[in-house]
This record gives sequence, structure tokens and C-alpha cells, in this order.
Amino acid sequence: QVRLVESGGGKVEPGGSLRLSCEASGVSAHLYTITWFRQAPGSARAGVSCISYRDRRTRYSDSVKGRFTISRDSAGRTVYLQMDNLRPEDTGIYYCAATGVHYCDLGQRMDYWGEGTPGTVSS
Repeated sequence: QVRLVESGGGKVEPGGSLRLSCEASGVSAHLYTITWFRQAPGSARAGVSCISYRDRRTRYSDSVKGRFTISRDSAGRTVYLQMDNLRPEDTGIYYCAATGVHYCDLGQRMDYWGEGTPGTVSS
């Protein structure tokens, strides 16, 4: 069992930055691949970035590549999503999710989900 708690959401102006955190608790929490998803208003949830637990390989969706950076602390239990040069279309609820699969793929099925943190980009 893995429990995920997101934090760091808020409201920023276009061009601004936010740093999201995902804290994973549970005996084997550090052995899970973590993905950040975004659910924009009126849209389905979509993966934006993921990081594997074994080799810390990362992937990004085309819409955030070059602007977002995912990382993981040395213990492997906290995953960060640094979001820079934010755009209004980045607005949504951001969720982190975990899977026991060792590789990172934005389309993979996730086993555990957090409750989300909202991010709003607006002037």
C-alpha cells in the first residue's frame, strides 16, 4: 500500500513558476515509478511527466517538454515537478500516481493516486 500526498499548487501569472511535491509513504514507496497527471477543466486526466524508480529515467508530454522538470529525492520518496514558463493551458488539477512497474511510460496503468493539488495560470 502506498499513500500519495500532493502539495505546492496555487495561482500564478503566465510566465510564472510553481513547484509541486508528491510525498509517498508506505514500506515500499521508494520502489514505485511516479507519474504526474493534469486534469484541465472539462478534459480527461492526462500524463505530463513520469520518473522511474530504478534508473530515474524521465519522460515528458510534448506540451510541457522544455518547461517542466521532474525529479526525485535521494530517498526516492518525494517527487517534484518544477513548472516554469507556465501558460494558461497548464491550468488544472495535478495528481501524482504510482505504479510498481520499473519503467516510466505516460500511458501506463497506475496503482495508487493522490487527491490532487490545483494549479491556476491566469492574469
